[in-house]
Amino acid sequence: MTGMPRAKTGGLLAVLVNITNNTDRTASYAVQIDFKNADGKVVETRFVGAENLKPGQRAQPVAISRQPTQPQLTPVLAKAQRY
Repeated sequence: MTGMPRAKTGGLLAVLVNITNNTDRTASYAVQIDFKNADGKVVETRFVGAENLKPGQRAQPVAISRQPTQPQLTPVLAKAQRY
């Protein structure tokens, strides 16, 4: 995951999620991103994914938090599933 500048996201917290199919077959992926506050509490969850990636192919979906800019949240990769 890579953070995106708020100037490019309308002031919203957003992360670019890098998904690469490292298998030898076409695969799809689902990724859960949790946005946590300073206490470690999850205040929002977003899901992104990529379908039918060929071997070696890469996708970069964006997970965007809809929460206010304050308090500051930290994005955390909670789960990733290949199917």
